[in-house]
Amino acid sequence: MAKKEIDEQLAEVRQALKSKKLVIGTERTLKSLKIGGIQKVFLAANCPEQVKADVAYYARIGNAAAVRLKYDNEELGVICKKPFAISILGVKTGNG
Repeated sequence: MAKKEIDEQLAEVRQALKSKKLVIGTERTLKSLKIGGIQKVFLAANCPEQVKADVAYYARIGNAAAVRLKYDNEELGVICKKPFAISILGVKTGNG
């Protein structure tokens, strides 16, 4: 994965956070995926395999992109300015 691609993904996460279109956490993201409210899902590098499988399944059904980040869940928490680890982030659709 190229550095430019990583920077673009990080910029997209930050933009979604700034515009309040970010869904944080596995349960909330999966719930939103099931109802079609998510356009893209970001997965931490150390996200559990079962969670990755669930996200991949629901992302396929909901026509959402699933992107694996180079950052682990602790770094993702820091990027999102949260005092906890984050394994999954979802970006809401315009109508979600």
